[in-house]
Amino acid sequence: MIISGFVMSLLLLTSSCTKETSDSAISGNNNLLDVETDGTTMLVGSNLSSCLSEDLSFTEDELKILLHMREEEKLARDVYAFLYEKWGTPVFSNIGKAEETHLNAVLYLLNNYGEEYTQTGETGVFANADFQELYAQLVEKGSGSVEAAMEAGALIEEMDIKDLEDYLKVIENENIKVVFENLLSGSRNHLRAFNRQLENIGVEYIPVYITQEEYDQIVSTPNETGNGNQAGSQQRKGRQYRGGR
Repeated sequence: MIISGFVMSLLLLTSSCTKETSDSAISGNNNLLDVETDGTTMLVGSNLSSCLSEDLSFTEDELKILLHMREEEKLARDVYAFLYEKWGTPVFSNIGKAEETHLNAVLYLLNNYGEEYTQTGETGVFANADFQELYAQLVEKGSGSVEAAMEAGALIEEMDIKDLEDYLKVIENENIKVVFENLLSGSRNHLRAFNRQLENIGVEYIPVYITQEEYDQIVSTPNETGNGNQAGSQQRKGRQYRGGR
């Protein structure tokens, strides 16, 4: 996505929203997730700014985390674009579009830091060498068969879940917490969607980044529709189920 497209996304994010005080902005009263019956979960741009305060200055560690998640959400979007072109399966197109809204939410948080932080570059090209290698591995795996492509999707989503859970334990900025909690709900919904696809073709998926217990708990529960507060509640319930992990 080029920067001009991101500027347009920012206009959409803020055009219909009014700023609230910090206390009410973090209350989570606005629904941030648009969830389809197939599990596709988009962040609602028109509600994002009204759910956040104006505190968009972060610690050095928080900034590093946001830059990592920028690459991770781009990875998901770019891999799903490749897999949809390869196989034409709607789930990759639908979730790929949702990942675009997830990426835009992270870029929204980074906007104050300038173009260097909000540019994402060409599709399939990453600033982080680890993500570049992972992209190559995932598209190679997903090119093998539709089944392998669905497994690649599940792998991406459980990686997102693991990273977001870890980051939510250490970040302090409330704006990042609100966005990450909703990204986490979206990733769990997308994992449920890929699990359904795999079950329909008789493939049992074995998780890599999260425990089997956590995976089973996620795919056996309904899609989450949450907002800032609800997403956090869902996350806390999940941690209680996993023995406080």
